[in-house]
Amino acid sequence: MTVKRPTQAQMRELISSLHMTMSEDECAEYLALMEGSIQAYDRVDELPDFLPEPGYPRSAGYRPPPQENRLNAWYVKTEVKGAAGGALAGRSVVLKDNICLAGVPMMNGSSTLEGYVPDIDATVVTRILDAGGTIVGKAHCECFCLSGGSHTNASGPVHNPYRMGYIAGGSSSGCGALVGAGEVDMAIGGDQGGSIRIPAAFSGCYGMKPTHGLVPYTGIMPIESTIDHTGPMTRTVADNALLLEVIAGPDGLDPRQYAPRVARYTEALGKGVAGLRIGVVREGFGHGNSEADVDAKVRAGAQRLAQLGAIVDEVSIPMHLDGAAIWTPIALEGLQAQMMHGNGMGFNWKGLYTTSLLERHAGWREQADQLSPSLKLSMFVGEFFMRQYGGRFYAKAQNLARRLRNAYDEQLQRYDLLLMPTLPLKAQPIPAPGAPLAEVIQRAFEMVANTAPFDATGHPAMSLPCGLGDGLPIGLMLVGKHWDEATIYRAAHAFEQAGDWHGF
Repeated sequence: MTVKRPTQAQMRELISSLHMTMSEDECAEYLALMEGSIQAYDRVDELPDFLPEPGYPRSAGYRPPPQENRLNAWYVKTEVKGAAGGALAGRSVVLKDNICLAGVPMMNGSSTLEGYVPDIDATVVTRILDAGGTIVGKAHCECFCLSGGSHTNASGPVHNPYRMGYIAGGSSSGCGALVGAGEVDMAIGGDQGGSIRIPAAFSGCYGMKPTHGLVPYTGIMPIESTIDHTGPMTRTVADNALLLEVIAGPDGLDPRQYAPRVARYTEALGKGVAGLRIGVVREGFGHGNSEADVDAKVRAGAQRLAQLGAIVDEVSIPMHLDGAAIWTPIALEGLQAQMMHGNGMGFNWKGLYTTSLLERHAGWREQADQLSPSLKLSMFVGEFFMRQYGGRFYAKAQNLARRLRNAYDEQLQRYDLLLMPTLPLKAQPIPAPGAPLAEVIQRAFEMVANTAPFDATGHPAMSLPCGLGDGLPIGLMLVGKHWDEATIYRAAHAFEQAGDWHGF
């Protein structure tokens, strides 16, 4: 087998695209000299890829009909049973549909990827199955995960389990809806701007974005490596801690994992909050779109922790108000470089490349009109600033993210945890078919002011339900030191055990 050789016309176009000029003779000479390198590509093409073999029998599953999919939260239902025993024995787990499950379809919310079937299991899949969990399917997510709403999936919107016609939260929209509705015990979501914590807050469940790099992202379709996180969404704090215990730790295949420090998170349960110092971040409240009942319920949640024995003070972190702005160039230029131009995998890192996904996703260029409005807008901004400024703002934002981390860490030297609303508002109505573009975009990004900064800084952050407003869930967010998920679980479990959050 041989790979394609460039034609003379392709060579001329290539030279021009690289901002060079060349005579026909010089062009032909370079073309001939490329043959030696191209023969190396022939040999690489002949060699078998080096991919992990999936274990445990499974079927491709099926697309559930509407009567089995009231919230439109399921993409595929299947049943992959893990080991006969283990920490997750008897637990049902659904995967966000950007996670590779070999032999089971994956579309990552986009019609441009529909029909793709992964040939590997993500590391988190292998760990869940080895621990005895049963994977029961794939949950719908937003188009290439670019929305905090739940209205951009190519198969239609995902509905809130507390109110049909309202947003479930994204981009792990199906995960939030299924866990919040009690249809599954656990889910694995992803978070680059809040996409675990947003659906957890809107749909009434527990969602942990772990420290960046704690859980391997191997076998999950990336957006941008420096903000890619994956983590557990569950009905209880105990299940959340248990699932993180199973999936955390290095796998040797993910460059995001610098030196992760794992713990027995379940050992934090039941220890109470007596003596814990919690800083309520003033700048997390009172945003331009903050709803009064959200701020009030979260402040009441802080007082409940104080009544349980925590030392609760208000603190000020002015730079928090710049957090979402700092995150924006990282997310938009980064996604355009890695997810779109780089066909999901990008370059310049060692680890496991999901080559079949890269090859399939490269076809987005022939179907770009089918991409969601929120992804198109993100691509336009990212591409413009990359072309106009050559990556200057991406680079500066990464530098500022280190300063932002220092601002949080300064308070985390004095306090064990920081506290604020997960989101400034409750779930909003799903845009109607044919809604104005401005409304579609607003519903996708209006909620990220408190969540996105911690994707840029990598701090662990968890959303826990703290009450209802007009019948819709409200989320309280706890933020901890890097690698200190255990303290978050300690406080979250004490809060959960204090009573039924629906009545708070």
